Amino acid sequence: MLKRQEELKLSPYSSLYDVIVPKDNELRLLLEMVDFDFIYDEMASKYCLDDGRIAVDPVQMFKYLYLKVLYNISDRDLIKRAKTDMAMKFFLGLNPEDDVIHPSLLTKFRRQRLKDSNILNLLISKSVQVALDKKLITSNKIIIDSTHTASNYNQKSPIETLRAKSKLVRKNIYKVNEDIKSELPVKNDTNDLEKEKIYTDNLLKKVEEHPELIAIPAIEQSFNSLKETQADIKEYQDYSEDADAKVGHKTKDTSFFGYKTHIAMTEERIITDAIITSGEKGDGPFLQDLIDNTRERKVNVDAVIGDRAYSGKDNIKAAEEKNFVLVSGLHPVMSNGSRKKEDMWDFNKDAGMFICPEGHIAIRKRLEIRKDRPNYNPSMKYYFDVKKCRVCPLRDKCFKGKKSKTYSVSIKTDAHKYQKEFENTEYFQKNIKTRYKIEAKNSEMKIKHGYRTTQSSGIEAMMLQGAITIFCVNMKRIQKLDKEKKEKSNKD
Repeated sequence: MLKRQEELKLSPYSSLYDVIVPKDNELRLLLEMVDFDFIYDEMASKYCLDDGRIAVDPVQMFKYLYLKVLYNISDRDLIKRAKTDMAMKFFLGLNPEDDVIHPSLLTKFRRQRLKDSNILNLLISKSVQVALDKKLITSNKIIIDSTHTASNYNQKSPIETLRAKSKLVRKNIYKVNEDIKSELPVKNDTNDLEKEKIYTDNLLKKVEEHPELIAIPAIEQSFNSLKETQADIKEYQDYSEDADAKVGHKTKDTSFFGYKTHIAMTEERIITDAIITSGEKGDGPFLQDLIDNTRERKVNVDAVIGDRAYSGKDNIKAAEEKNFVLVSGLHPVMSNGSRKKEDMWDFNKDAGMFICPEGHIAIRKRLEIRKDRPNYNPSMKYYFDVKKCRVCPLRDKCFKGKKSKTYSVSIKTDAHKYQKEFENTEYFQKNIKTRYKIEAKNSEMKIKHGYRTTQSSGIEAMMLQGAITIFCVNMKRIQKLDKEKKEKSNKD
């Protein structure tokens, strides 16, 4: 049963917050900026309103997830810290003496309550609206880029995942006390998942018998990570393999297994839209959606700044039709010719190769020039690994048992003449240099807020992680810009 948490209950200790949590504390400022009641509207359909026991307040649960991303810690470390951190308790709407939730509730909340929700668009829209209300967005230029997030499961089975994490626990313990080896349970050497889960349980119990070991940060962190993974696999075994993640390519020779987040950001470094896809998707096809969604949020877009991945023929045409300037360096092979949209393949500008719909990258390319027809544009032919094509799920439609599989594109020499000339203008050269801002934002999300790897498996879990991470970095940026604006106003 859902019941609103209207306000703090009366407590003789509530006044402690006025002493312990300063007025400029980021969590206190966040509460002043954002009315979190919008979470109720989104979550109401996920709860029974008049039957069953009273559920933990969904706003409070959302705030727990926000804190997890803000401080980049595990569920168990978060709950442990929340027991004694008064700023956290104040933010969560708890009295100083109130107890916190059990960490397992966070897993259930992510999987059950936030499933099928529109949380990504909801949180981006909310943070952008806060920025607009405070008049912090004044530019009319958008910077776009994508960033990758590696799957935490890294193409491993549940057994392999548990073994990797339990190995790290043992390794950290042996650094401190090698004599404990004889006390630890015998490792499971079979491929039986149930036996591996039993071994993991026994290992966790044995480590818990030595609180002096858990007090060591490295052991505590790996211990909590193993415990969280074990709980996730027990509760949702179907999710322990990431079926939605795909192989993407950062360069021709380096790849990752996971997801991509396609981002639009203002020059003030406020993210105005994000689209999350599997890792094999190209960047260029998402430009128009990013701009349309940004404009729907009442942000003016007169110019779009991006790398060469966005200089395809369709995007250059869209810039003219939708009235914005495209500041993107031209790549000679970004055109898919006259193919239908469903037959177009993605171009990976980092690797300089095309990628087929199943996510396989071309292994080589060759320039073809028609000497007998000099008026024809030259083309670039991309060759794919036939061994992979023979076992590909799309082989009947795409490969059809041929000796080779190729994909050719025309190299446009005249059609992009205007864009090529535009690259040499002072306006282009000045604005393309601002791309570093979005690269810095991607780094912030990965290094400070755990966006380098997924917290759980599946595209829905990735969208939730992306939503809260983007909301977090946006609100941090808004607080900084608002503070700078007030300081400047006071000086004037």
